[in-house]
Amino acid sequence: MDAEHDVLEELLAGNERHVTGLPEEYFGTVQTGQEPDVVTICCSDSRVPQERMWGTDGPGTVFTPSNIGNQVWDDDAGERIVDGGLLYPIHHTGTDAVAVVGHTGCGAVTAAYNAATGGDLPGPAGVSKWVELLVPVVEEALESGLIDTDADESQIINQLVEYNVEYQTQFLRAADDDVVPADLDIYGFVYDFQGVYGDEHGRAYLVTVNGETDPDVIADDVPDSYDATVRSLLH
Repeated sequence: MDAEHDVLEELLAGNERHVTGLPEEYFGTVQTGQEPDVVTICCSDSRVPQERMWGTDGPGTVFTPSNIGNQVWDDDAGERIVDGGLLYPIHHTGTDAVAVVGHTGCGAVTAAYNAATGGDLPGPAGVSKWVELLVPVVEEALESGLIDTDADESQIINQLVEYNVEYQTQFLRAADDDVVPADLDIYGFVYDFQGVYGDEHGRAYLVTVNGETDPDVIADDVPDSYDATVRSLLH
């Protein structure tokens, strides 16, 4: 194969390893349908392993849409509507939980912060659209009193990441019941691969549960063995 197709060769080889490593009947229970337990809205960042972070052993457990900045909405003629990638499993596969997953050092949040503080949108248009949707969130955050605006930029960005996760979950909770059912569980996490929240790289830190953001209250709702996963840079 020509050197110009090195990436293609890597993809083919990787899929070959995937195929030969699959247990027998790996897809046996999902051949004709899916009933994932949760839909996770993650940032489309190559450092965020959407299924592997949850230790899933087989297919059909996690529905995994993603976009720039783990946003739960899309723009429809100037109106923000809940994203279809999130709504599909809720309405058509019986999924009854959502996890909004941001991550430390998020480039989308950084770009929105730069735009909100006088810089340009990054471009091209397809990228700028999603960053621009985040700019009002960042502007509100900077005025909220929850962000330490005197801190270094990396700390500000990570606080904004958490704020955005909470904001996205609140948008879902505020949606009409016929769009987002009132009994849907909505969780917010920040995936930390930089050691910002603690020493364990790859830990998904729980920052909000069904609208609750107080870490002490959230900790009361999780088993004691997971208390250390409940952290906040804001509260």
